[in-house]
Amino acid sequence: MSNRKPVVVVTRKLPEPIETRMRELFDVHLNADDHPFDRSELIEAVRTADVLVPTVTDRIDAGVLSQSGPALRLIANFGVGVDHIDLASARMRGITVTNTPDALTEDTADIAIALILAVPRRLQAGAKLLRSGEWSGWSPTGMLGHRLSGKRLGVIGMGRIGQAVARRAKAFGMVIHYHNRRRLSPEVEADLGATYWESLDQMLARMDVVTLHCPHTPATFHLLSARRLALLPRHAYLVNCARGEIVDEAALTRMLARGDLAGAGLDVFTREPEINPALLALENVVLLPHLASATHEGRIDMGEAVLVNIKIFTAGHPPPDRVVAAML
Repeated sequence: MSNRKPVVVVTRKLPEPIETRMRELFDVHLNADDHPFDRSELIEAVRTADVLVPTVTDRIDAGVLSQSGPALRLIANFGVGVDHIDLASARMRGITVTNTPDALTEDTADIAIALILAVPRRLQAGAKLLRSGEWSGWSPTGMLGHRLSGKRLGVIGMGRIGQAVARRAKAFGMVIHYHNRRRLSPEVEADLGATYWESLDQMLARMDVVTLHCPHTPATFHLLSARRLALLPRHAYLVNCARGEIVDEAALTRMLARGDLAGAGLDVFTREPEINPALLALENVVLLPHLASATHEGRIDMGEAVLVNIKIFTAGHPPPDRVVAAML
């Protein structure tokens, strides 16, 4: 790129310090009212930008990218997941894609643990009972849930976030199991006290709690299909802070309604922001509005990672967070 400031289009409102720094560094076009871009706005953005900064709410598919102008060479995603970007089309057009892989590891792990605690201990049902005015006080058999200590936790996707969850769960006395495309080193396994399962099916049948931390790719779409969900013991709980599409949500909802699964904690959904009304009606689920990375610190860290990727790329160097391939 030339010495002129690169044209950067940001599709959603970012934290004020990040937007201010972008104004200092780039010819930036911000989204003042934070509305989700429609398709026509995305097409206009890729036609005019040197750098596009999208979020998970944007669908950067092959049709959008086919309209990209010659200047667009970087998509600096604000977030870790890139399933909303057609990576093959971007690669074919010589467009580099980056993400923010380290910025939200701890925050996402915190929410996963919060759900792992909230569902078996019936925190939402307890809060609802208290607010209803119908609580009659403590009793030996009132609001009984299940303890975490000694329970088997199955982690699907043992990357940064999966390992952060495993470390937290180990502190609660849980026994760690995991399924991953690649086995961890013996040293990491020993540190986490983790047991590896090459067969996801075999692991699922033995777990008390299962938590998802893999990316949404064609290979992981409905990874937890109706068949695999049926492998879980009836007393098991499912937690998903990854992507809604990884689970057959309709099958999960039916199982929860029938009591074929004890409960679920979900921070992501198949058709966000739409939520299945049948899922909303269930008492044995805790539902959150995609809160995993929603901390002030995390959003600032994500924005700073975006800034670093843009600065290094526009200076003619490989960006540190280039997306090469999605992996489980």
